[in-house]
Amino acid sequence: MTLDSGTSVTSASATQSGLGAEYAVTASAAYRSALEVIEQVEPRIAAATRQELADQRDSLKLIASENYASPAVLLTMGTWFSDKYAEGTVGHRFYAACQNVDTVEALAAEHARELFGAPYAYAQPHSGIDANLVAFWAILQTRIEAPGLADLGAKNVNDLTEADWEALRAKLGNQRLMGMSLDAGGHLTHGFRPNISGKMFYQRSYGTDPETGLLDYAAVAAAVREFKPLVLVAGYSAYPRRVNFAKMREIADEVGATFMVDMAHFAGLVAGKVFTGDEDPVPHAHVTTTTTHKSLRGPRGGLVLATEEYSAAVDKGCPMVLGGPMAHVMAAKAVALAEARQPAFRDYAQNVADNAKALAEGFLKRGARLVTGGTDNHIVLLDVTSFGLTGRQAESALLDSGIVTNRNSIPNDPNGAWYSSGIRFGTPALTSRGFGADDFDRVADLVVEVLKNTEVAAGPNGPSKAKYALADGTAARVRAASAELLNANPLYPGLTL
Repeated sequence: MTLDSGTSVTSASATQSGLGAEYAVTASAAYRSALEVIEQVEPRIAAATRQELADQRDSLKLIASENYASPAVLLTMGTWFSDKYAEGTVGHRFYAACQNVDTVEALAAEHARELFGAPYAYAQPHSGIDANLVAFWAILQTRIEAPGLADLGAKNVNDLTEADWEALRAKLGNQRLMGMSLDAGGHLTHGFRPNISGKMFYQRSYGTDPETGLLDYAAVAAAVREFKPLVLVAGYSAYPRRVNFAKMREIADEVGATFMVDMAHFAGLVAGKVFTGDEDPVPHAHVTTTTTHKSLRGPRGGLVLATEEYSAAVDKGCPMVLGGPMAHVMAAKAVALAEARQPAFRDYAQNVADNAKALAEGFLKRGARLVTGGTDNHIVLLDVTSFGLTGRQAESALLDSGIVTNRNSIPNDPNGAWYSSGIRFGTPALTSRGFGADDFDRVADLVVEVLKNTEVAAGPNGPSKAKYALADGTAARVRAASAELLNANPLYPGLTL
């Protein structure tokens, strides 16, 4: 078994695996064998899998919600744990022969508690939205059973009639939820109508300062006092700044709200101790949810962390909201969380934040406009209206040039959520490849070159918000420059298929 010609196992491989050249050789053998087995049944799937690795190796991946899991995490998902049904929880299953699933789930929860300093952790959610649904129902269940609210008779959510729910909503202050608005950087699952959370709750949003784009805690407090939500949600998917969670907890406490934080995007910065003290949500929130991919660099899935007060209700996530837990993914979560407990992960998390600053500074010195004027987490949000483009046009032109991003709304977006006026960049994935500050400055240069060479094209009825024209030669030139960066920082170095 040989390594790629000319490829050395660099600091990038240490970031991705921590085990060096021998590990890469072993992983190569494992993946080759797996693909050969798949190929015998459905060769098109094996081909698509190989192509996906090639495509990821050959593009600048700057989507803030994506990363590269280690081979150990990826391989853990492809086992016979996938064959097990295990409704219930550790030691209390509705199926027999779940002792090994119990071990897996207990280890995932143990690593999560130790990593984040949480009293309780629940590893079953299949995704971020599942984690949030478990959290919302657990909060409601706990509030139902609180002294003074138990006179409805039925204690279990599943037993409540429609009349019970109406009475309960009145007792709970009309079941209200408040979270960050979408255009300010909030998430769809924080109470918005297209999502189930917007149907569960009467929802209102808090925004950011119209001039700075920053959270105004006094304004948030005033909005909370006026609305009096049952649940106050903090967390974001496109807000490029840190949040003072101690202040947010004070605001929640003032109106007796349960304080919930969705840290799906920045969990890796919490795990890596980049966010500490008032910026670490776990000591301040009653319930904290997260995904396990994104900046945490694990498998696609979710976690719920909670205080003891909410733990019993969260533990009933299955069957309350979830079906059978995916034991193979919980096993991969345990592996990823074990990786995140290693000292090297703290270095990685700090590099993610440092690289985001370098990317932001690279944009600013080239005249680009950033929402909030910069970043102090892993997100950079670029306002592309200064280039005369919509987010959709910019996203497409960048993709043509080998730069993978996603369009995103900005505060008071004139183009709405579909076409949008922003591009969201994230640094976790390329940091996993070993990119440093100088590399991200070069990335900013390439992005600006593409956007400056992109024009709005006409549709049937005049200028289009979707159509664009990229100047001849731009895509090829940028792809060639990107290749230099990518070759210097190979993805899964030494891994050959």
